Amino acid sequence: MKKLAIVVSHPIQYYSPWFNYLANTAGLAVKVFYLWNFGVTKQVDFGFKQAIQWDIPLLNGYDYEFVPNISSSPGTHHFWGLQNPSLSSQIQKFNPEAVLLMIYNYASIYRLLWTWNQRQIPLLFRGDSHRLLGLYGVKALARREFITQIYRRFAACLYVGKANYDYFRYHRVAEEQLFFSPHAVDNDRFLAQADIVNHQAQAWKQELGIPPDHQVILFAGKLEDKKRPLDLLKAFLSTNIPQTSLLFVGAGPLETELKNTAAGHPHIYFAPFQNQTLMPRTYTMADLFVLPSYGTGETWGLAINEAMCLARPVVVSNHVGCSQDLVHNYDNGLIFPAGDVSALAHSLKEAFADRQRLQKWGENSRNIVSKYTYAQATQGLLKALAYAKSI
Repeated sequence: MKKLAIVVSHPIQYYSPWFNYLANTAGLAVKVFYLWNFGVTKQVDFGFKQAIQWDIPLLNGYDYEFVPNISSSPGTHHFWGLQNPSLSSQIQKFNPEAVLLMIYNYASIYRLLWTWNQRQIPLLFRGDSHRLLGLYGVKALARREFITQIYRRFAACLYVGKANYDYFRYHRVAEEQLFFSPHAVDNDRFLAQADIVNHQAQAWKQELGIPPDHQVILFAGKLEDKKRPLDLLKAFLSTNIPQTSLLFVGAGPLETELKNTAAGHPHIYFAPFQNQTLMPRTYTMADLFVLPSYGTGETWGLAINEAMCLARPVVVSNHVGCSQDLVHNYDNGLIFPAGDVSALAHSLKEAFADRQRLQKWGENSRNIVSKYTYAQATQGLLKALAYAKSI
């Protein structure tokens, strides 16, 4: 079996099932090296602004080890949050045939990149950055050259979607070095619950006080600037769609401003952070899921995958990384120009103009996302490994 080392910042609910899949079905001897223990111990999340611990198993079914992190402020929200001096030596003890990095812009990774003998053991990279908000000028050109030099350290790169592919090509990664390994979630976990969460969602709807005959527009995630929940609130207030409520699920720095802006307006509701086991119920509550993010921070938007697994139609901004891959205009949802509140308002009205069509969009969502699987992600990885071995 080929031995593959994988370097990740911390246990992540979207990646752990894939690592399990790799270890048990791909013919690989996988070992994951974690640089921080967030997710499996209760710690404050920088975006949610509260202590959380995921309530699904993240370390089952594959080999892993935690690399000691000596950062005085551990985390992924700043460059020095991952400082793991023993990373290289721990990987070398495993003696892999290749190393897959899922991150790079941290102190520990730069140290590994500049000291690793990639001719002896090749490095692979799987990223999801994009340039949907193009940056230009001298600083942007300097940044392009710097990142281009980083990517030259990798024998192959895995891209998760169209915008990410364009990003790699912009940084001069050759076509033959690029392999499609799409972003996916644990589709089976969501699909398995599709038939049993309807009752839970209806009960929760009643508990929140949402009228039973109301359609629900859902935002679920961190209430932070890059996700632009205020844009959604302003758009909803301007539309006056009959028998429709807006539900914000989550927490974050914009929570107070959102609640103050919504005060006095009917049919706007707030629910606290929901852990992983409650997310199928959360998405099922929605008649429409909206992600209005702005900028380069929404590199993909895996919540879209999850919502689509539960047959939800979606509205996203054109800065959401998955918009070119998962969202097909007037087929399973709508795409609007990021930051344009009036365009978002129009999308909301258009989505609810035909309830039968909206339901069909949801069915199409499930069909589309069924092709974004861990199996497909693994195919790209295996092709990248074969290419790295051949050069």
